Formats: sequence, structure tokens, C-alpha cells
Amino acid sequence: MIRNLQASRNSNLPESVTFPLLYQKARVGMVIRYPFLLKLYRTHLMDFQVYQSYWGMTDLPYLGEEWSREDKVAQIAEAGFDGVEFLMEEPEHLNAMIPLTDKFDLKRANIVFPWSYEDFKKDVIAAQECGATHINLQPMPMPRTVAECVDYIRECIDIAGEAGIPLFFETHRDRMTTDMYFTLDLIEAVPEMKLCGDLSHFVVAREFAGPPISEQNQAYMTQIVERCGLFHGRVASREQVQVPISFPHNQIWVDLFAGWWEQGFKNFKATAPEDATLTFVVELGPAEYAMQGADGNELSDRWVEAKRIKDLVREIWERC
Repeated sequence: MIRNLQASRNSNLPESVTFPLLYQKARVGMVIRYPFLLKLYRTHLMDFQVYQSYWGMTDLPYLGEEWSREDKVAQIAEAGFDGVEFLMEEPEHLNAMIPLTDKFDLKRANIVFPWSYEDFKKDVIAAQECGATHINLQPMPMPRTVAECVDYIRECIDIAGEAGIPLFFETHRDRMTTDMYFTLDLIEAVPEMKLCGDLSHFVVAREFAGPPISEQNQAYMTQIVERCGLFHGRVASREQVQVPISFPHNQIWVDLFAGWWEQGFKNFKATAPEDATLTFVVELGPAEYAMQGADGNELSDRWVEAKRIKDLVREIWERC
């Protein structure tokens, strides 16, 4: 029927004018008349993926005997995550994770900690061999000046670019990106540098007053999230890098982080190529990231909260 409709519509037209061409012109005309359709069109092509950190599965389940490696991967898949981020530098672990993630139809991402770009070359090879969707790099060297960092950053970008693997530099304490001001200067010095935004570290390191936080700090955080092509997800307070999001009094911090994630998602949708993928990695760490009581047990069920963050960021993406 569609073929007959196309033939009838083209029957009285010059040979140079085809139905697909008319459709393309009509689509462009509709977008001009109704600009919101452009956003819908771009968003439809874009992909949003939520991964779980394998490190974040340490000591789970809550108050129970720790799951085996296969059980952890199975739980990630059953919960509806799209992939898993894990350290690929240990051959035994890597060789075990590849068949498990294949079995449960999960994508893979590499998290790396290179001290030099020569070290990073090995990380890239591991990522290629296991089909990693991207690399999240925590930059280990911590020179005192931005100028001393530039060669390291650019060399790593070039190495990943030659391999065709997306690369992101994580904002993290005790790393090159430990300080928000220094990181702002760094991304200004290297415009092609893309971040993995683990925003919890800046909240703690800068001990933001609030919420609400100051207009100046919000402006700085806007610059950070607008440079992010990847996010790591946890919620911090100004004094604690990871707070239980199930506690009602921490909702003000959940709202603050959700607002930053929404800013980042909106910027990505507005500026990234229309077929781009944004990945969000839920990363709720075990003790001592997780708060503990006097008995040494974590104060909340971290796996329940990880799944809650997964659902939250998917809701945010859909409404952006």
C-alpha cells in the first residue's frame, strides 16, 4: 500500500522530484514552523545508557553473604542496567567478565588510572580487546600547574582518538582534577578535553555552603556539567562524599544533584551530534564511601539506592 501511495504521489511530478525528497522538504518545513520538533527528532536518535559500577557491587547484598562475580553481573542485568564499568587491567578478572557480560547482554566500559600516557596505551589495548564502549580515565599525576598537565591530557586524547574509543577524564579527589578551580582552568587550556562528571568530589572538596549554593558556585558547576560527556552518579553533602538517598533529610542533596544532572543532559541534547550516546554510571561505593554505623554495617541498602538512581536519571533524561 505504501508503495502504491508513493507511486500515485509521484505520478504527476517530474522525474527529478521523488517522494523522499518531498518528505525531506516537508520535514524541514515542519521544523521551521514548529521548532520543538527538532528537539524531538534529535532526542529520538540520541541514546541514553545507564551502567552500573562493578566496584559498586562490592559487599553486596546488604547484610548478606557477598554475591559471586556471576551473581553480581546477573543482578546488574536483572535490574535493567545497560552495561557495567570495570577495571580491565587484571587479565584474570577481564577474562572472566567478558563472557559474563556477553551472557547477560551487558555493554562494557573501562575505568583506568594511568600515571603516564605510555601506561594509557595498555589500557586502550585492553579496552579494544574487550569491546569497551568508552574509557573513563582518572588522571593520576598531580602537577602544581595547569601547563604541566596539558601534554599528558592531549597525549591521552590522541591515543584514544587513534583507537576510536571515546575518552573522558573523571573529576575526582586525589587526582589531577581534584580541585574545581584547577579543573576549570584545565578544560579552558584543553578545549577538546571531555569530562566524566563525578560531582560529589567537588561538593565535598569545596565544602559548598547550602543548598541552595551560591550563584558563583552554581556558575562554576554549570561550566563543569556542560563539558561532561559521561557522568558518575552518587549524591554527596558538603561533609560526606556519599549520603544515603533513602533518608528524608538528604532529599535536599538529591534535588541539588538531580538539578545538575538535568543541566548536563539538556546541554548534551542541545550540543551533541544527533546520533550521540550519553552514559551515566551509577557508582555507590562500599564502606568507607558508604556511611557506617557503630556496628560497622552500612546505614542503608546501597543496591536499592543504586537502582533508585538508575530510575531517577532515566526520568530526567526523558523530560529534558
